[in-house]
Order: sequence, then structure tokens, then C-alpha cells
Amino acid sequence: MIPKLFDRPVYLKERKDLVREITTLDDAIDFLEDWPEGDRDLIHEVTLKTCYMAHHKPLNVARDALRAFGRKKGILVKAPAVQPWMIGRSTGGGRISA
Repeated sequence: MIPKLFDRPVYLKERKDLVREITTLDDAIDFLEDWPEGDRDLIHEVTLKTCYMAHHKPLNVARDALRAFGRKKGILVKAPAVQPWMIGRSTGGGRISA
């Protein structure tokens, strides 16, 4: 099955120093299903249902709902200044071969 990709990732804080990049509808559903049972409320329920319905509706609706959820819970963060793909692999420790 081809994953339904968001046009732009959503970044949500999971713990103090951990930010999760959510790029697909499946990532969003996994994040919401992993949300602690004791912290679930109407906002969580509506966001999760919206994501489930996005399999049959426009994908941007689910992304917008997830961003709103993150904003309401205080866990929405801006995109990091340095993306993981921007960091290249170290080859040779900065040495130049002759």
C-alpha cells in the first residue's frame, strides 16, 4: 500500500528533547493511537477520527487537524533549522586525498 504523504511534515514534541516528524497519514494515526489513555479527550478523539476518515477525504484535512491538536496540546513545534537529510555522512574526517 502506498503511504499517503502530507505535503509538508508536522513536528510534534513527544518528550522534553524529542521531536517526532510526521510525514504520512499512517504516522499521524500511529502517533494518536500511542497517545496515553489518561490524556485522551474530545480533541484527541476528533483528531483521530479525522485521520481515519482521511483515507476517503482530502489528506490536508488530516494534516490540519493534527496541527490543531498539537497546537492545543502545546506540542506543535516549527520545523527544525537543520533537517536530517541536510547532514551528510562524514567521509574521511575532513582529510583530502592526494
